[in-house]
Amino acid sequence: MIEQVKSLETRIDACEDESTRERYNVIKVTAENMIEAIKHAIVMLQISKESLKGPVMNGSMHESILTNDADYDYFGTGKIAGSSNFRRNRVIGIKPSVQTLSPEDEALPQTDTVVPERSYSSSEDEDFYDAEDFKSASSTPQKGSTPDSSPSTEEAIVQPQVIASDDDYYDELYDELDKENLGSLESHGSVIAHLLSQVRIGMDLTKVVLPTFILERRSLLEMYADFFAHPDLFLKIPELPTPRERMIQLVRWYLSAFHAGRNSEIAKKPYNPILGETFSCFWKMPGAENNNEKTDGPVPWASKDNLSFIAEQVSHHPPISAFYAEHFNKKISLDGYIWTKSKFLGLSIGVHMIGQGVISVIDHDEEYTITFPNGYGRSILTVPWIELGGKCTLGCAKTGYNATVEFHTKPFYGGKKHKVTAEIFEPNEKKPIVSIDGEWNGIMYAKYSTGMNEVFVDTKKMPIMKKLVKPTDQQTEFESRRLWKEVTYNLKNKFIEEATNHKQRLEQRQRNEAKERKEKGLKVETKCFHEEGEHWVYDRPLLKRVRNSPSSTL
Repeated sequence: MIEQVKSLETRIDACEDESTRERYNVIKVTAENMIEAIKHAIVMLQISKESLKGPVMNGSMHESILTNDADYDYFGTGKIAGSSNFRRNRVIGIKPSVQTLSPEDEALPQTDTVVPERSYSSSEDEDFYDAEDFKSASSTPQKGSTPDSSPSTEEAIVQPQVIASDDDYYDELYDELDKENLGSLESHGSVIAHLLSQVRIGMDLTKVVLPTFILERRSLLEMYADFFAHPDLFLKIPELPTPRERMIQLVRWYLSAFHAGRNSEIAKKPYNPILGETFSCFWKMPGAENNNEKTDGPVPWASKDNLSFIAEQVSHHPPISAFYAEHFNKKISLDGYIWTKSKFLGLSIGVHMIGQGVISVIDHDEEYTITFPNGYGRSILTVPWIELGGKCTLGCAKTGYNATVEFHTKPFYGGKKHKVTAEIFEPNEKKPIVSIDGEWNGIMYAKYSTGMNEVFVDTKKMPIMKKLVKPTDQQTEFESRRLWKEVTYNLKNKFIEEATNHKQRLEQRQRNEAKERKEKGLKVETKCFHEEGEHWVYDRPLLKRVRNSPSSTL
């Protein structure tokens, strides 16, 4: 039926007779309404099914006919990718569509960039919250209560070793792993009731509100810092003597960069950063020299032997986060930004990561440009889980070395979760020098053109280096952990209503400030980043500071 509507649209475009076009349009509108009705019926059937232990057919229990793996998007989505044409991405949209994609298409290759018409983000609409408390529901956890949860159907994730420095401190709000299992929606009857109350034929599904208890206890800005959970891999890049070795090491770090941000099989959503919010931290490397000489970089209390990181929410419409990391003595930095454009897909949520990162290896005068995969929250009506999808590119214009990394979404039938493949190429070559295959949150294996095979990355065994963050009471008002402290505290202690109230206050303050700026004709002034052409860049990158240094030979 969807294909027939597409064919009809083509016929309408080609039709020259006005009266005939009108008749076609009537048929098209009627067909689209019927498709929308079917879409919503699927959602309601799925919700109803999950409220039972099994579907009832002719008065008896039978095996499920609808799949339990809600990892296929009945409703489809637009194609999108991390694109360097950032301004173009801002204005291109897709009309409410009846198109659908196969699970393979849903990987969203990095071409033909199209932005969904709406973001699943509180920053995208004045009257829309990314999570809300259902005060009318009797089973909503109240202060001091803990919601029941069913055991997860997923295997328990193996937590890698975490290495902390000697002068680190323990913050129970953030350092204690969240072991809560969301379980099945059977244990959250209020959620089912609330979702049912929102699902209406003809409504925009992006307005479906999710409960506060699915929020992860940290800001999205802090999650980006987990790209450097293995800083040793990142800092090894400039140490290698040849462009070939540096490219291979870059891919090794890149493939290790995503698993730490998702330390649970359960998909939870980090806080949407507030405009002007910042997060900063640094990593001490084991065995590094104890050089206490402070850097003039993004984290003033870090030394030149530390890898330092800062992130800032630089835009509200659209929601854009910029981040920057550097190691002064190794002369390497990463300058990046991500626009999280999200869409409700019916049985899952897609988060499209538009943007790029530029890695500067200063002593070799090399810049590597990387893009990012899209994220999906699957099975949101049962036990939600996260997966990545999309084709990403990594490359150095100077040397010509480049790589493609593809994160594969799980097919509707069969197949494995979290599969990733990658290929590394020499300049102007089509045959890869290294082929990589495995799971982005597990083990990845490499096969070299020389015939050598090796374990390329093993996220199960590699220790995570713990980032160092200032205590909350020493942070400024707009630093992430201080800004979200009350929300985080109440979420941790299962005080859902209080968490929601604090979250709403932050969001309302942001709206009030936006209204005041508009009335006074003021522009937003960012703290650490600025827009340069199509991209967001750090104000004082290491490359610029080194070149301006009196002793510089660059």
